[in-house]
Amino acid sequence: MLPWKRVLSPLAALLLTAAALTVPATTAQAAGAPSSGWNDYSCKPSAAHPRPVVLVHGTLGNSVDNWLGLAPYLKVRGYCVFSLDYGQLEGVPFFHGLGPVDKSAGQLKDFADKVLAATGAAETDVVGHSQGGMMPRYYLKFLGGAARVNALIGIAPSNHGTTLSGFTHLLPYFPGAADLLAKNTPALADQVTGSAFLTKLNAGGDTVPGVRYTVIATRYDQVVTPWRGQYLTGPDVRNVLLQDLCPVDLSEHVAVGLLDRVVFHEVANALDPGRARPTTCASAFE
Repeated sequence: MLPWKRVLSPLAALLLTAAALTVPATTAQAAGAPSSGWNDYSCKPSAAHPRPVVLVHGTLGNSVDNWLGLAPYLKVRGYCVFSLDYGQLEGVPFFHGLGPVDKSAGQLKDFADKVLAATGAAETDVVGHSQGGMMPRYYLKFLGGAARVNALIGIAPSNHGTTLSGFTHLLPYFPGAADLLAKNTPALADQVTGSAFLTKLNAGGDTVPGVRYTVIATRYDQVVTPWRGQYLTGPDVRNVLLQDLCPVDLSEHVAVGLLDRVVFHEVANALDPGRARPTTCASAFE
């Protein structure tokens, strides 16, 4: 079967359509574009911002499109910013984050090692959207990342899986559907609430010692549902609801990662808590 037909088999196509809410409309155009100043391996972290920031895109995203808003926001504030592509399927361009999540975590490990070697830093900070906020936890817990990561900031992360607004509850009514999903788009299957992958990831606690965790969620999330499942439990965890910062912010799953500057302000606070300033609706204009 041709790769595109393999990915777009009937049930997988429905799930991909639902998950496609995470993909910016400019993907096909922007994926090959230069990253406008980030992924600069000559960048050396400053005393004010001593750790490079690694950005981890979401399901069906890529290293450019997912970060057209946040990467320049951090770059202009003096951070060394890097982003990777992970979870590629053979024959599927642009739309990444579809491979097995544990394998994607290995790609993150290799990329983080490359960034640390280039910048000379001992640790990095990781910021991820959707799957990109959850997948690094596997790196931290099972691949030695806890010794090399200072903070993990998840924007609408799939930490405890998703029902895709209840859609995944229909899987048992379609014989073989779950197996088809796992075979053709493993990352989607791994993120279904109650999956074997998530059971392993969350066994024994959500966090590991030595890493600061921040989760930024929106009550209007329609992709990672229920939204409270994004939150983590454990030491050094800060769970933030966007609407507690700005009650009139109606951003959903896509907007919080792509263009919401209130979220960006809170990410900057999490990266540098010593210089944090209150995040409010006015933060959108800073």
